[in-house]
Amino acid sequence: MKIAVCVSQVPDTTTKVKIGADGKTIDPSGVTYIINPYDELAVEAALQLKEKQGGETIVLTAGRDSSKEVIKKSYAMGIEKGILIKSDIEMDSYAVARNLADVLKEINPDIIFFGKQSIDYDDSQVGLLVAEMLGLPSINVVVSLNIEGSKVTAEREIEGGKEVVEATLPAVICAQRGLNSPRYPNLKGIMQAKSKPIEERQPSYTENKIEILNMTLPKAKSKGKIVGTDVAAVGELVKLLREEAKVI
Repeated sequence: MKIAVCVSQVPDTTTKVKIGADGKTIDPSGVTYIINPYDELAVEAALQLKEKQGGETIVLTAGRDSSKEVIKKSYAMGIEKGILIKSDIEMDSYAVARNLADVLKEINPDIIFFGKQSIDYDDSQVGLLVAEMLGLPSINVVVSLNIEGSKVTAEREIEGGKEVVEATLPAVICAQRGLNSPRYPNLKGIMQAKSKPIEERQPSYTENKIEILNMTLPKAKSKGKIVGTDVAAVGELVKLLREEAKVI
């Protein structure tokens, strides 16, 4: 079985993000980048499937040279082969999906894993776009997965509950928290990852469908106000909520 998993590099959630001088991008100075947490779930799912059924695992990402670090993290966890679609151009979700789909079409995997979304743009598009471009069935927000032969049975989250769906391989699976607990790389894996080769590809598509016109930080929270400590303050509180905060 050939198992592909697509990952992305995102800013660490503990990093204090600043807007760049152009007003359209993040200032990279002082930013720590990590593998997207949902993609770690996808990597773990790929490794578990390989351990159960055998086969080859391949990780793919699109981005700058620094994106090699997320491939190395995947190597350290146990992935065997990595491909970087290298581009210094900031690509939107469509362009990323198109480039991934072109390489995946050539690789022709039996199953493709994604995280359900990246934590930077949170648009949940790339995995589903790739599935559409390849003409494959896709299952998103997967919290439980069973594969027997070519039959896929997945439990996915929906609003107010969960549903169980079936599909046939090849298919695209997008992982949600609860699917598994990603393993920690051991020292041997970390050392081996440093010397493992990474295949570089040129992007096949560089036109963005979306243009970022402006990027701003959210407004700072205003200071709180204490209007009293007993029932006598209710009237003043209601007045402030109506006239100042304008929420009632």
